Amino acid sequence: MNIWLPHIAILLLATGAAITDSRWGRIPNSLTLPPLIAAPVAYYLVAGPAGLLGSALGALLCGFCPFLLFRRGALGGGDVKLFAAIGAIAGFSVGLEAQLFGLIVAAVFVTVRLAIRRELLPVLGNAARLVANPLLPRRLRRAPTRVSLAEVRLGASILVGTLLAVLGQHGVFD
Repeated sequence: MNIWLPHIAILLLATGAAITDSRWGRIPNSLTLPPLIAAPVAYYLVAGPAGLLGSALGALLCGFCPFLLFRRGALGGGDVKLFAAIGAIAGFSVGLEAQLFGLIVAAVFVTVRLAIRRELLPVLGNAARLVANPLLPRRLRRAPTRVSLAEVRLGASILVGTLLAVLGQHGVFD
């Protein structure tokens, strides 16, 4: 199979997810489930059982950690299925790169947004308290302060991460 076909497919998928996530705050099943099902079937038809196994393994490996975050309320279900679909289509290596880059892009975005809103230092203070409190004696522990919580839509960050992963696979950064 031409290496460009899966990469074009995941870029189109991530673009659709970025659009729906930014407009409506969700990544619909109608966008993520068809490629998640079709990719293993297509790989089976092209490469046999090994292709099916590779695609299924990509989906499982790329969806596992996001699923754990979803269970803790730290990630949306659409994001989980999007990561799994990317892994099923492009394989776990590209899928995990897209995931890592996408989450880094989101972290940078959130950090900049907090700095602009002048909320970065209180958030970092809370993070330090959460890390330090279990290590301190009870008399020295401090409760985290109330800081505004905001939802972060990951669709656009996942698109940028996917683009970076694809460009890296094609030697753009070499």
